[in-house]
Amino acid sequence: MKVAVFSTKPHDREYFDAAGSDHEFRYFENRLRAETAGLAKGCQAACVFVNDEVDRDTIRELAAGGVGLIALRCAGFNNVDLAAAADHGVRVMRVPEYSPHAVAEYCLALLLAANRHIHRAYSRVRDGNFELKGLLGFDLHGKTIGVIGTGRIGLIFCKLLSGFGVRVLASDPYPNEAAVAAGASYVPLEQLLAESHVITLHCPLTPATHHLIDDEALSRCRDGVLLVNTSRGGLVDTAAVIRSLKSGKIGGLALDVYEEESGIFFENLSDVVIDDDRLMRLMTFPNVLVTSHQAFFTAEALSNITSVTLDNLDAYERGETDLATEVRS
Repeated sequence: MKVAVFSTKPHDREYFDAAGSDHEFRYFENRLRAETAGLAKGCQAACVFVNDEVDRDTIRELAAGGVGLIALRCAGFNNVDLAAAADHGVRVMRVPEYSPHAVAEYCLALLLAANRHIHRAYSRVRDGNFELKGLLGFDLHGKTIGVIGTGRIGLIFCKLLSGFGVRVLASDPYPNEAAVAAGASYVPLEQLLAESHVITLHCPLTPATHHLIDDEALSRCRDGVLLVNTSRGGLVDTAAVIRSLKSGKIGGLALDVYEEESGIFFENLSDVVIDDDRLMRLMTFPNVLVTSHQAFFTAEALSNITSVTLDNLDAYERGETDLATEVRS
């Protein structure tokens, strides 16, 4: 089967080629959108990533070119118009779980780095500056950590916190008994926001969670709260966060995702002017740490993404239905 792989990076090609699949992969560095969908003409599947724009126009173009499967090499599918896919008879499959440990561990790393200003300290000593001014953090021990979303990643994060002597508050429409066993207490979101010294996000991006962290939510938070997001950028209202950083309501911010990251994250833009005023404003704050959607980026995760994606392609080619990895509107 011919597969058009969009948003291809060297690691994608390396892992897919090493897998030795019988499928014929056509690699494109281009992001998928309506204007580039024609590259998939003659292919039966399009393999896409988190920042590809799989809207109705794109799906129409893909279907017209013979694509019957959209194979997501990620867990999230908020960038796919599922209703349009159903209308055009295009199936959508994803990788529900590739390495929740990778993301949970990275979230903890961001929390620690932002709290203790490790990113600033690293830059300073590289320039010969060894003073400690501006690097004051706080002990996690005895603090309250709010965990929003306790699925696979959130659960592992709760377990990682068990060694820090913290109080863990959790919020999720579907409480997880394993999280309770790990020491978390489920409370209403309003209570979590009000009592947490640190808040971490581990929920999918849906219409209900879009801008979950906005002006109103931040107004309920403690002064100086530390916010960490390794989930989806759209969970956070960037403009509201900037206002709270300026007022001091937010004491620290660590983001591995950004709501307008498409076309920026995963790219080398060091020689161009980045035309995103909000992102550039965020980068001016000394208490903000931004990384480029790398929480998933471990050898184990890439191996699992490749394996599950190939399984999805094989299952589609065999005509199998009712698969756990299939997403429907």
